[in-house]
Amino acid sequence: MSPDATAEDVAHVVEKVEGVGGEAFVSKGVVRTIIGLVGDLESFHHLNLRTLKGVADVHRISDPYKLVSRQHHADRSTVWVGKEGKRVPIGPDTFTFLAGPCAVESAEQTLEAARMAQSAGATILRGGAYKPRTSPYAFQGLGVKGLEILADVSAATGLPVVTEVVDARDVPVVAEHADMLQIGTRNMANFGLLQAAGDAGKPVLLKRGMTATIEEWLMAAEYIAQRGNLDVVLCERGIRTFEPATRNTLDVSAVPVVQATSHLPIIIDPSHAAGRKDLVVPLSRAGIAVGADGVIVDVHPDPETALCDGPQALLGADLRELAQAVRRLPEAVGRAQAHDFVGRG
Repeated sequence: MSPDATAEDVAHVVEKVEGVGGEAFVSKGVVRTIIGLVGDLESFHHLNLRTLKGVADVHRISDPYKLVSRQHHADRSTVWVGKEGKRVPIGPDTFTFLAGPCAVESAEQTLEAARMAQSAGATILRGGAYKPRTSPYAFQGLGVKGLEILADVSAATGLPVVTEVVDARDVPVVAEHADMLQIGTRNMANFGLLQAAGDAGKPVLLKRGMTATIEEWLMAAEYIAQRGNLDVVLCERGIRTFEPATRNTLDVSAVPVVQATSHLPIIIDPSHAAGRKDLVVPLSRAGIAVGADGVIVDVHPDPETALCDGPQALLGADLRELAQAVRRLPEAVGRAQAHDFVGRG
């Protein structure tokens, strides 16, 4: 309330709040009075509290995302991915390396990429069977055939699989073949898809929208959590800025901001942030240093012939350099390797 607010002004605000079923707690200080409101925020919005006599300002002090916030869940969460006995953790006590081809092109290419990823230390295989592309003429993925290839490669390598789902109607078939569902940047605000993924009973990897604020990102996660699924991992994959030197700008500050606000794990995707393989290792180092719970990158046995995002895919010396960073750097910031915990969850 404003310093000159009267007792009648305060009483009027309390009456208005209680009239819509809320509670008003009045705290009187030396200079001014503060009224704390508890109840349905939507009903408070309709009261137009800022227009009432004696009101100086109105501030929201509770997070709009209730289920993914740390306000009621102080400890950060660990999400376990995979089948019983082979589950891989993503969370605050470990560092998890996810890698694989951006797109599934063939059984041979996917298996070779998975072997490369595994030899570099990856414990979760990523690969796209459905590819949402900016151009309708670009490669859109192999669909169900791609899912079957991923399932076969998972069985051959023992690596759990995360793959993208782009349509709510495809959630059941993707969940049947994959261990984790990915929702990409273009679908972060596809609320029907978020809800369907929340109903699927599988962990969800939720990428940040390329123009989304952190609050909008966490609200998208809330849609999944509201369906009873708190096994959500956030992925910072770069946001669109004015800078053309990289495809997107990796917002490393989002990692500690999210960790202070939400109990959900957060990983980074330097491949899609930069769009250039020469930046993947430096950005991975930055993500590890800032406290990310994992990193997800593209690898491909022959990037020059890749049907999707070849310029950012790692191979040979670049992949070995990343493997070295993933082995050594997490320990410096107090993280164990996820493969040391596989199967315990």
